[in-house]
Amino acid sequence: MRQWFADSCSKDGMAVTERLPMTIGLCLFLVFLALQPLGCQKNEVETAKEKTVNVRVLPVETRSFRPFVETVGSLSPDEQVIISSEVDGVLRTVRVDEGSAVARGMVLAEIDDTDYRLDLLRSKAVLKQAEATLENTRVEHQRKDALYREDLVTKQQFDDVSTRLALAEAERERARATLALAEQRLSKTRIRAPMAGFVKEKRSSAGDFVRGGLPLFTLIRTDPLKLIFTVTEKDFGKLHIGQDLSFRVDAYPKREFTGRLSLISPSLDERTRTLAVEAQVPNPGHVLKPGLFARVTLYTGPAREAAVVPATSILYDDSRTRVFVVEGNKAKQREVKTGNIFDEWVEISEGLKIGEQLVVVGQNNLVDGVKVHVAR
Repeated sequence: MRQWFADSCSKDGMAVTERLPMTIGLCLFLVFLALQPLGCQKNEVETAKEKTVNVRVLPVETRSFRPFVETVGSLSPDEQVIISSEVDGVLRTVRVDEGSAVARGMVLAEIDDTDYRLDLLRSKAVLKQAEATLENTRVEHQRKDALYREDLVTKQQFDDVSTRLALAEAERERARATLALAEQRLSKTRIRAPMAGFVKEKRSSAGDFVRGGLPLFTLIRTDPLKLIFTVTEKDFGKLHIGQDLSFRVDAYPKREFTGRLSLISPSLDERTRTLAVEAQVPNPGHVLKPGLFARVTLYTGPAREAAVVPATSILYDDSRTRVFVVEGNKAKQREVKTGNIFDEWVEISEGLKIGEQLVVVGQNNLVDGVKVHVAR
């Protein structure tokens, strides 16, 4: 039994000794496999850093721009007048229609004036009668005055004729006023345009009976026009009367129109925190129409030099605004602060220097420090 146990131990110990080198080799192989990906990743990072990105650059430069405020608004007539009849009567003729151009003083419509002409004739007759009575009384007064001086008539008789003379003069003045009123009422049967412009609305036709105060026409003046718009609370401190502006309308997308600030509201709208303003816009040829929507650029100061970059070169990342410049053969990231936008250009107030080579194509593929090739 002892001999068998000894023989067995001897055999097992020899087996363990033979298997030990194999076990160590297997462990080393597994460690190698575990470390192999780290080495590959490191090589890939190094390869990425050595990768060359093709870019195009432009030098940061200054340009002359005018500071401005952009907003939207709409066009309105410079003046709008509702014309009413001042006398009652039947419309005999209407000489204009909607859209008709009218001149100041032009007759728009006529009311049947038969009654007013007859009233004028009656007033003239009353005035003639009053003048004749006055003349007769004046002669009598002169005769009584001479007699009174010679004590041939009593003072009572003289006072009576003096009173009748005063009443005759008052009656003549009343007749004159009545005649003037009749002439005025007759003239108002012809309804005239108080200004030059266009008929926006016609509310009556020939044959209608109209009363005094009834609206008949709406006239508008379209040269010049008013451009009405608003500015935000933070911008109204930049405004003053006489500032230049330009605007565009969808009807003429390739044309730019100009105007001048003419009115600033004395108070802000409490709901929107905006300030209403108006500009006067020349409109020769009446190309522009009231009601058009306008995109407005209001210039708030004289032209000045500003460092600008193309808007497409700027990258926005959450709250950061950044660009890339080329230094040597490397891309360098810069955080910048922007100012006004001038069409396709953006003002840079901080972060860049004049003359630096700004990446304008390929910046989306860059990281800080990557090698670049500037395409010519």
